[in-house]
Amino acid sequence: MSVTDEYDAVVYDLDGTLVDLDVDWGEVRRRVAAVLEARGIETGGSTLWELLDRAKEAEQYPTVERRIAAFEREGARTSSKLALADELPRDGPTGVVSLNAESACRIALEVHGLDSAVDVLIGRDTVEESKPHPQPLRAALSALEVPPERGLFVGDSESDAETARRAGVDFQSVSDRLDRRRA
Repeated sequence: MSVTDEYDAVVYDLDGTLVDLDVDWGEVRRRVAAVLEARGIETGGSTLWELLDRAKEAEQYPTVERRIAAFEREGARTSSKLALADELPRDGPTGVVSLNAESACRIALEVHGLDSAVDVLIGRDTVEESKPHPQPLRAALSALEVPPERGLFVGDSESDAETARRAGVDFQSVSDRLDRRRA
């Protein structure tokens, strides 16, 4: 029995799992920090995602979100398909939950011919919360009509593992999944 036979649905992270977005995240962070600093908001050593949270608090979220999403969409157009994407399409409900903007996710899936293999897509801007909050993963499984205990989330980061834990969903890392496919 394969690991996916144990589950009614598999939900994947996108960037670093199915594709590699061609984005200079350091440059994105610098641009976002510049926007916030121009409005008198301290950015210090904050990560990009911490800056996005600060933008929400300072009512600058739409401006910052548009900038990040523009970089992501461009990077989606020139993204690379990763090895795990070869398991798509798969039998059974399939979703993607990403910290990237939904529009960028759609572009990346289309560029690599994966869009028809994904039944549900939840980006950072699809629902109110974003990973590692459980809401995006729960929303994807709900749309797939699969209870959390019957779903598997596959991702490449500790944030993905935390998302799965918070949502009550089993998790598998990309490296573990690839190792199982080779066995």
